[in-house]
Amino acid sequence: MLDPHSSLPFAATVHPEARRAKRLTWDSREASADTAFVALPGEKMHGNRFVQQALDAGAPFVLTDLDVRRAVRVPDAQAALLDWARHERARNALVVGITGSAGKTTVKSYVAAALDAYSMPVFNTMPAIACFLVQYGGSSRPLVVEMGIDRVGEMAELMDLVRPDIGVITTIGPAHLEQLGSLEGIAREKGGVLVGTRGLVGSQAARYFPQADSYGFSTPEQPVKFSGERLEITPEVARFAFGGMRVILPLASRVQAEAAVLGMVLAREAGMTLADAAVRMSAVSVPGGRYRVLPGRYTVIDDSYNASPVAVSAALGALAEFPGRRISVLGRMLELGPTERELHAQAGAEARQKADLTYGVGAFAAELGDRAYATVPELLRDLLAEVKDGDVVLVKASRGISWTPEQRAQEGVGLDVVVDALVGQRSV
Repeated sequence: MLDPHSSLPFAATVHPEARRAKRLTWDSREASADTAFVALPGEKMHGNRFVQQALDAGAPFVLTDLDVRRAVRVPDAQAALLDWARHERARNALVVGITGSAGKTTVKSYVAAALDAYSMPVFNTMPAIACFLVQYGGSSRPLVVEMGIDRVGEMAELMDLVRPDIGVITTIGPAHLEQLGSLEGIAREKGGVLVGTRGLVGSQAARYFPQADSYGFSTPEQPVKFSGERLEITPEVARFAFGGMRVILPLASRVQAEAAVLGMVLAREAGMTLADAAVRMSAVSVPGGRYRVLPGRYTVIDDSYNASPVAVSAALGALAEFPGRRISVLGRMLELGPTERELHAQAGAEARQKADLTYGVGAFAAELGDRAYATVPELLRDLLAEVKDGDVVLVKASRGISWTPEQRAQEGVGLDVVVDALVGQRSV
């Protein structure tokens, strides 16, 4: 419990009616009888505008500079939140920080299961991480924190907050190029997670960090230090061995299997039983849109949460392992800078190699697929009429999370609506 009357590491004026809370949020819509609210400055408006809304929702306290009921009053709520997060994080014995151009959430999920750890929810912004550390920092269980960046200097800020004992880089690829500039810039910025930590990098990222220990599955072209053995992948399951233990992952691809190798490595180093780690990882369910295989009359691979060139390539590689007619449905990848047309063309070329039927939608539809559509509604009319029993359909694009549904439809992003339509038609 978060007790504003006794556990604050900073000076504050605490209203006598302020109560203990189970959780802390920066989003007033999540405030409730057990979730306190911190009023932070935003890009368009300050969280102070929503303090009364949080109080009306029953928030046990609000961290703010306003003089209101149940206030934990401080001059700067953002600085106080970060101080509180650092204080609580320092109480935890093992924190794993995960970054990379793709696969962060997948790796986070498997590592957290292997270590029986608390892990970040979907959002990985600085306020979300700070609230997570405040809530769980004092736990005896390890913590797994997703550390996504999209600008120069952001990793240094995150490292100052999270201070991970173990730093992991999943992949390095062209993502957020508009801010980070180049692959070398991406590697340099994300490489900050390895400074002062026990660093580990996935096989795809190993060439950028030759001094770091690598994990995954060794090949003649790319050996890794910590390798799973005897990898088998079918549409139903991925299997491999590690440390004499068999790991079985339902409805998984090579990406999930590589994440599970890392989980086994870290569980062994933490002195945990590999058999228990393997059992926990076999039950992992990643959040929606992150390589979820949805079986049925035809199979839908929902990888629609986000996209970058390296993530699209991995998804197409997984699609190629399926029997039946393989269909790729690809939308626009955002934040790729001046090389975006070339990168979309490369993704489309790989799709044509690995899928039997290719769809593209949005600004680079023709590059992405032989069947090209300007908007999502146009795509759906053809796709829903085309798909047949026994097909396997991969859906992947960037989110465009800040855009309206109309903008997403026009630009070919946010293709979770395509997944919903496919699954809905299949159930009719």
